[in-house]
Amino acid sequence: MRIAIVGAGFAGLTTARTLTETGHDVTVYEKAPDVGGVWSRTRLYPGVSTQNGKDTYHLSDFPMPSSYPEWPSGQQVQAYLESFARSFGLMPMIRLNTEVTAARQDAAGRWRVTATGPEGETIEGYDWLVICNGIFSAPAVPEIAGAEAFRAAGGILCHSSEFLDRDMARGKHLVVVGYGKSSCDVAAALAPIAAQTTVVARELIWKMPKRLGGVLNYKYLFLTRMGEGLFPWIDLRGFERFLHGPGRPVRNAMLGAVQALITAQLKLKRRGVLPKGSFERIARSTVSLVTDDFFEQVGTGRIGIARDARIDRLAVEDGARVAWLTDGRRIPADVVICGTGWRQEVPFLDAATQARIMDGRGNFRLFRCILPTGVPNLAFNGYNSSFFSPLSAEIGGLWVAALIAGDLKLPSEAEQRAATDRRLAWMEARTEGKHARGTNIIPFSMHQIDELLADLRMPVPAMQRFMEWQLPVRPGAYAPIARALKRRIGRAVSDVPVAAAAE
Repeated sequence: MRIAIVGAGFAGLTTARTLTETGHDVTVYEKAPDVGGVWSRTRLYPGVSTQNGKDTYHLSDFPMPSSYPEWPSGQQVQAYLESFARSFGLMPMIRLNTEVTAARQDAAGRWRVTATGPEGETIEGYDWLVICNGIFSAPAVPEIAGAEAFRAAGGILCHSSEFLDRDMARGKHLVVVGYGKSSCDVAAALAPIAAQTTVVARELIWKMPKRLGGVLNYKYLFLTRMGEGLFPWIDLRGFERFLHGPGRPVRNAMLGAVQALITAQLKLKRRGVLPKGSFERIARSTVSLVTDDFFEQVGTGRIGIARDARIDRLAVEDGARVAWLTDGRRIPADVVICGTGWRQEVPFLDAATQARIMDGRGNFRLFRCILPTGVPNLAFNGYNSSFFSPLSAEIGGLWVAALIAGDLKLPSEAEQRAATDRRLAWMEARTEGKHARGTNIIPFSMHQIDELLADLRMPVPAMQRFMEWQLPVRPGAYAPIARALKRRIGRAVSDVPVAAAAE
């Protein structure tokens, strides 16, 4: 098959490798000037780093360099991905600085992909289209009254991924909107050089220290199957039935103990930043690690927190740029950086196709977060926020390759749609509407990987699963599974008659 992939992040690169190694002709379109996706050098804001340690955040047979620190910087992750692409001969098939502007499907199911790059506009035909542009590809900046006049007066208003020059905050009054990881990363990195830093947070969320009590790495709590099991999956099985049944008091006591420890360790009450609700809400939509030095700077007053508030309007008053908050406060504001999330979108698909892959509420209706049921020759990968993004993308790429090879035995389309709609309703309720248009599976990363491997008829060995209940998941343990699947998928591809493949 001739296959087009949109996006050269973790999902796009590992999918390209798998499809190439199983016998296909692959072209990857990437609008940035480098590989990396969310880790592209064009998006690395000050202070950006991984939330996982390097031992859990890598592709199964390609560990991160031993020279990297435990939590690699964004620049190091981009270098890792570029090294991966070069090591497996992917660079010649990647068209950098090339944006897909349209993808249209003909009556036979083939795709015509229009792209604009260094050589102008191109239009090419493909048998399959795999969308790997990611759920963090389009920055979401809220509309704020007075923004135009604010910018005209020299103010800066942008998304965190667009603020790349640290010195632009030097000596300025900095306002950071949001309380997620990117907001806290930016605030902590820029507060030492800014004249004043204020974080405006509509809602404070619970954050997980990298080391509980300054000693225990958080991966032993959250990056294990036990950690996932503390939160109720849509279908409880095995020991999870105990945790959320007769053993629920034990489970509640465990989470309560962690909440008390974090509250004391971060001095949340004393600093006036204790979130509302219980620690269990940390897994509502995403899990945010504590940014180094953030709470220390809150404690010293270097970073101020305007909690339970939003920016009502920006203004220029008496020659000074200011932000008025919804609680009535007026604060100086020269630079406003919004860590306000992302839009999940595929603007290059026509309206009719988008309607087929969405439900009536604007959610991506994807079976297993990959397959738009009933739309031929189209798949997604990376449309599932995960603790183990590289491993999840790798298994997703194998699932896509098996799908194309006809190696999957899936439920009927009606059953796929029913399962997908049930999942979407559950996700929306569980996250209180913060399910990123149906693409959020955190904290159930391994549950989703298990589903894909079950479809692939390659379940995780019992002993490995047992160990992962107690210890952090090791992506390297999945390398034998990936190799075996590639051999099987490759044989399935080679068994397809040439004439059939051409059709």
